[in-house]
Amino acid sequence: MIKIQNPNFSIRQICDSGQCFRMTPLDKAHYRLIAGGRYVELIQEADGVMLLTDENEMDFWKYYFDLDTDYSWFAASIPETDIYLRKAADFGKGIRILRQDLWEMIITFILSQRNNIRRIRQCVESLCLVCGEKKQTAGKTYHAFPSARAILEAGEEGLAACRLGYRTKYILKTARMAEDGLVDLGAIKGMAYPKAKTELLKLCGVGEKVADCICLFGLHCMDAFPVDTHIRQVLDCHYPEGFPFSDYSGYGGIMQQYIFYYDLMKDKIDQEN
Repeated sequence: MIKIQNPNFSIRQICDSGQCFRMTPLDKAHYRLIAGGRYVELIQEADGVMLLTDENEMDFWKYYFDLDTDYSWFAASIPETDIYLRKAADFGKGIRILRQDLWEMIITFILSQRNNIRRIRQCVESLCLVCGEKKQTAGKTYHAFPSARAILEAGEEGLAACRLGYRTKYILKTARMAEDGLVDLGAIKGMAYPKAKTELLKLCGVGEKVADCICLFGLHCMDAFPVDTHIRQVLDCHYPEGFPFSDYSGYGGIMQQYIFYYDLMKDKIDQEN
């Protein structure tokens, strides 16, 4: 067990921020995460996060959670005059941009279209159960995220059990493009944000918003700023003259996560109260 004490690291907030769908709560403060073919359990404590893992796995998880980056700096860069964004950054100060697998993010965010977080988790987990490699660690059985080949081998008939709806055809076509090399995922990993986004838009089922999500969460392109209907409403309300992207050059995506999480969760809290 290894404890990470960092005021800008909250598993609870990351889990609800809409960027990772294989992180699931086991109970109020206990979470399960499957990433990179690995399995880990995490406990949210008042003064930090406990990772139930060995020391030899920590290099992977430190990289995955971007723990070498000082996120307090990003929040401190917000001017005092931007009251809304300062509140959002303080509210979601435990959010970090995870370093997730590109292929997993491509398929995950194709599945995210017209879906809520709960339903996306169900779709992703079903896909992994049907197509992913079965693994075991410390007595826990889980399934890794499936490769393009595994998805193609399942085919439309095999994927029917996942209940992915119209998205099934999208992920099959995208898997075929990846498997046939029509889109070079290895090359995309080395591209700057604008070029990477252009390449991702070639994939079936990938539009502007999905491409930006993939760039932010799968390529760690921190300039990517996904805009869906939800974010657009916030921007229209609080930034009618336009969001000041130039003020956050190189890390606008972090501001997007603060906005998304704040607007989503404060409404839920208000409803509960």
